[in-house]
Amino acid sequence: MKVKKAIIPAAGLGTRMLPATKSVPKEMLTIVDRPVIQYIVEEAIASGISEILMAISKGKKAIQDHFASDFPNAPYYEQKGKHEVLEKLRGLAGDCEITFVEQEELKGLGDAVYCGKEFAGNDPFAVLLGDAICQSATDRPVLGQLIDVFDQQQSSVVAVQEVPLEKVSRYGIMDGTLIDEGTYRVNQWVEKPSVKAAPSRLAIAARYVFTPEIFHCLENTTVGYGNEIQLTDAMHQLLETQESYAVKFQGTRFDVGNPLDFVKANLHFVSRHEEYGAGFKD
Repeated sequence: MKVKKAIIPAAGLGTRMLPATKSVPKEMLTIVDRPVIQYIVEEAIASGISEILMAISKGKKAIQDHFASDFPNAPYYEQKGKHEVLEKLRGLAGDCEITFVEQEELKGLGDAVYCGKEFAGNDPFAVLLGDAICQSATDRPVLGQLIDVFDQQQSSVVAVQEVPLEKVSRYGIMDGTLIDEGTYRVNQWVEKPSVKAAPSRLAIAARYVFTPEIFHCLENTTVGYGNEIQLTDAMHQLLETQESYAVKFQGTRFDVGNPLDFVKANLHFVSRHEEYGAGFKD
């Protein structure tokens, strides 16, 4: 089975970024010259994804407008003869087909993923969180690194990254067995453990590849931490019937859903930008 579909949960209200997100979706905030969501879609496409479903909430039409081939300013560029700009804007999604579904109630990440049950059908699929940009340290995108392991194992694969010991209580932490360089067989997921109880410092990191069996687990997942349906709880269930793997990916993750890391991401990407990097460094 090849991974050609992806779900991008993008329904959150962005409360950590207020007041900027009062009227602008956090996924549409700009990192240098592109909105956050553009970076995520580009990573998916570069990893071989050809169909994307975005789970959004009310008030996020701007995301749909961004990827639409027909948009309000198109006639202006047409009249001015700026055909190159027009074609670029119409082709932001490349050959990838992007559709949208509205998450009626914000009941957590697990519920957002479950919105894609019909979309995924019986196929494996990727999940890329809409407020995290992952930059690979290799020629293979971070999601692509997970897909490579999926191709070998035909089982669910989760991205993990090492976090400081004092911060393990903020994350879902992996208890796993190293089977290859950077690849682990997962024994269990420990949700927000204390420093003493943490089995490792490897935390879930915003990218996943799932087999369709995850939907059965989500159906049987009750409301958990934060009064929400937690994806990690469904991942616990999945381990009872199917092996899962984790990849300590080569690259950097930017949680652009909070102001400090949003600024850090802008500094990182502008310093490496082909057009603006030299001027920024000056």
